[in-house]
Amino acid sequence: MNKLLLTVLAFLSSASFLSAADGVSPSPYKLTEIFGLPVTNSILTTWAISILLILVIRFSVGTPKLVPGKGQAVVENLVGGLRDLLLPIVGKKAFSMAFPLLIGLFIFIMIHNWSGLIPGVGVFGFYDDHGHLKYWMRPASADLNATFGMALVAMIAWLFISLKIAGPKFFVWELFGNKADKKETPKAIYLILAPIFLMVGLIEVVSIAFRPISLSFRLFGNVFGGENLLTSMTGMAPYLVPIPFYLYEVLVGVVQALIFTLLVAIYIGLMTNHDEEAH
Repeated sequence: MNKLLLTVLAFLSSASFLSAADGVSPSPYKLTEIFGLPVTNSILTTWAISILLILVIRFSVGTPKLVPGKGQAVVENLVGGLRDLLLPIVGKKAFSMAFPLLIGLFIFIMIHNWSGLIPGVGVFGFYDDHGHLKYWMRPASADLNATFGMALVAMIAWLFISLKIAGPKFFVWELFGNKADKKETPKAIYLILAPIFLMVGLIEVVSIAFRPISLSFRLFGNVFGGENLLTSMTGMAPYLVPIPFYLYEVLVGVVQALIFTLLVAIYIGLMTNHDEEAH
């Protein structure tokens, strides 16, 4: 038993020092193929965490009851807290459509941000022909492909919700329309402002096109940077020293998930959270 424990500790220490020397790979490792499509370590982690999350929610909540148990109370408090936070941002009209997307993004991203802190993630794997450790598990939010995919899904949903709630006419006017009050603004000035607002609209279209890039790179950069930080600290001092950095990454995981979710909510709210006079 003691020999087995020493062997495991030696393997973990050697893997930590090797990873610290090489750093965390910026791209995921290909593990196998299914129907000709590559399966990477970040995809494997996504599957594992998705199944685990479904099972945890299912067994902790079970059948919802009028008097909630502990598991149901935790889920209800999480949902209620996010509801109170997001409702004023997206508005009542878009909330029913936007909330499933937003809460899904928040929980999915937060769990994946934390998945890199689970013992064994980024450690166990196999060595290639060059002696580099290719680990089996990698947080999806540390994979730029995954973060960009989530950002694209979020922006497609933003476009659909905006057109559904605000309507195409208001959508186009919000981007290119003359925002000056026609009744209170002199006609000459109003006409001069029209091409200015048109140019502003074109700039806004460019800004919208870059939103998936900014969303994905912000999340990827923070999580990937945290992975490198933990790898370096663990490689230099495997015991006690990395603990504060692990606690810091727990906080970063929540903050980055919240930032991503709030930005998507703000994008939706800018188009849908208007009173009747604005329409």
